[in-house]
Amino acid sequence: AAGKIHLIPQDFFAELCEQIIQHLNHKIPGVNTAELCQRIQMSGVEINIRDLAKIANVLSFLFSTAARNNLSTEEVVTALGSAGSTLPKHAVQVIRHVWNEQGKATAVSEDARNVATVGQFVDMKWKLGVAMSSDTCRSLKYPYVTVTLTVADPSGQVTDKSFEMTVPQFKNFFRQFKEMASVLETV
Repeated sequence: AAGKIHLIPQDFFAELCEQIIQHLNHKIPGVNTAELCQRIQMSGVEINIRDLAKIANVLSFLFSTAARNNLSTEEVVTALGSAGSTLPKHAVQVIRHVWNEQGKATAVSEDARNVATVGQFVDMKWKLGVAMSSDTCRSLKYPYVTVTLTVADPSGQVTDKSFEMTVPQFKNFFRQFKEMASVLETV
């Protein structure tokens, strides 16, 4: 991943670092690497989503380890240098600046370290559709519901998961949400 960091312009790299710090501080649910990758590509830089996700994971590990060990800015920079890092100079400068400005607030509590690594719900979109016909059936007129869940995995990567349901499946899905809501009201 370090070999690909030199491809990322400094302003985008700073934005990535800041989003990771915000994620670690529970201010945002995750880092939308797909959206950031698209913007980087639109600026003329050739990088793929997998490489950007790897870079985000490395930076997340760096910042969370620094927070867990309560490292100062100089200790973070020294650790980067002593690890035989091949990071470009601009990347080290950005890491130094972001950690100096926002890293102090990144406190990884004992409770946060012991929480199971599960994803976090970000958003949900749905639409109702009707399948009119197929190659085997001329007249389907079959209604369905498409649901897209946006989820941030434990490392902060935001992904969309889509699925379709028949109307009876959707009614069951809805009934279960109503049950959850009623249970939550008793808490």
